[in-house]
Amino acid sequence: MKSANAPPAARPSVHVSIDVPDLEAGLRFYREVFGFLETARPFPTMAILDANNVSVCMHEKHAGTISSSAGSDRRRYERHWTPVHLDLHVEDFDAVLRELRAQGGTIENEFRTQGPKPAAFCSDPFGNGFCVIGEGSACLPGRPLLHR
Repeated sequence: MKSANAPPAARPSVHVSIDVPDLEAGLRFYREVFGFLETARPFPTMAILDANNVSVCMHEKHAGTISSSAGSDRRRYERHWTPVHLDLHVEDFDAVLRELRAQGGTIENEFRTQGPKPAAFCSDPFGNGFCVIGEGSACLPGRPLLHR
């Protein structure tokens, strides 16, 4: 186990991977809604995106393909949930939610008065869940932020 005082160079870099059934549709959604920029295409079914402070590796993977040799799960693109998800912090909460809907995403729950910032539980057109968190205060004092 490494010391809590280990130098920053000892920490790994972190990239997020998003599987989608159609790479071009995935790129379009995340570019139009969140402004992610494609920076590389290492091969035809994978793109690297700059998401401001994190790299996103978007992979085209067909529905029904096995996700790991260690399990029996198969990729599916109807709405699904995972305990690991993205929280996307945005400046203009309402504009992002409008664009998310326009690009085929879904807003499942919105919380505007339950915490320190507005939040929405959402999914992309491929069933991948994430949260959109707005800037600024949107709460009534003493009310906790409701989160999954």
